[in-house]
Amino acid sequence: MQEHINQANQSLLHVYNRFPVIWERGDGCYLYDVNGKKYLDFAAGIAVFALGYNNSYYNNALKAQIDKIIHTSNNYYSHPANLAAKRLTALTGLERVFFTNSGTEAVEGAIKAARKYAYLKDGHSRHEIIAMNRSFHGRTMGALSVTGTESYRTPFEPLIGLIKFADLNDFASVLSLVSKDTCAIILETVQAEGGIYPAEQEFLKKIRALCDEKDILLILDEIQCGVGRTGTMFAYEQYGIKPDILTCAKALGGGFPVGAFLLSERVAANSLKPGDHGSTYGGNPLGAAAINAVLDLFAENNVIDQVRQSALYLEQNLDSLAAENDTIVSRRGMGLLQGLECRGPVGEIILRALDKGLVLINAGPNVIRFVPPLIISKAQIDEMMAILKSVI
Repeated sequence: MQEHINQANQSLLHVYNRFPVIWERGDGCYLYDVNGKKYLDFAAGIAVFALGYNNSYYNNALKAQIDKIIHTSNNYYSHPANLAAKRLTALTGLERVFFTNSGTEAVEGAIKAARKYAYLKDGHSRHEIIAMNRSFHGRTMGALSVTGTESYRTPFEPLIGLIKFADLNDFASVLSLVSKDTCAIILETVQAEGGIYPAEQEFLKKIRALCDEKDILLILDEIQCGVGRTGTMFAYEQYGIKPDILTCAKALGGGFPVGAFLLSERVAANSLKPGDHGSTYGGNPLGAAAINAVLDLFAENNVIDQVRQSALYLEQNLDSLAAENDTIVSRRGMGLLQGLECRGPVGEIILRALDKGLVLINAGPNVIRFVPPLIISKAQIDEMMAILKSVI
């Protein structure tokens, strides 16, 4: 394994501080490295492998599509993409969908749609977007522009302009930034990378009312918290509101790289037109087949119900650990997107857990993030807790 790691370090651009392990295969909620060691996975490829590894139905669906056709370009219609679009619009109540290859591309499209909507309304292009501090929306230039961590943005400035930052769950901080040129407010329904902070019910309802009053578009980023992770198909369902534009990715493809942004009919009809946006690979038949396989498995296996049960059990266990261990500040999160805030950096805890066969990731320097496959069992949560207690 070390030989392979040394070779990779000579060839790959060093933009990741990788853990010293090479995965060979996965099965269910477990990963195996090239030496055959078994690990319980509570990271799921950063919330991507929602249905676990080596699911035969999912694998066979993709193999069958490969044998038919992989790519055609968006100059033509595609049955898998048509079906995936129909199902996603039914699930979200948003009438139009654009498929992308990733979450950051979905955010790029959402920003363009919001600015085009405002441009068609008043004819000028000096429109402002309000985003949130601590937020994370992606690494491309537009998505980075609305990411609320200054250290991520500074080396790449100037980014796209006219972005303002408020604080999640502080409505007054949002209201103070609104002007006649505000075209959109973008936020994660649950901030993930920034430390696992869910939006509060009252805050999100006030944001929705403000957007309705001033014809500002509400963009909800559910790239990590969407597609079942919080105990509903999309987290915003638990708030009694609906966005104007929704971004999703990660679990949407069950491991295959896909993303999407969805728009209400009103926004779609008054924003992006032919020639305004595009993607060579977005919505290709293979990617769309992955989405359809994921949605099939959600329906057939009652995945949402399983998430609710497992999430409650995980919360109870993490709360008990926090109560008995003064190195832990608090637990917070929704569903199977949970975080433990510790009094110091968590890197050593994560490394020691990996050595004992448990895969964890962080969400900022002091927060351990728990994003297991959505099929995680209570027995596997017990297994995780035993290792965590031994290393914390």
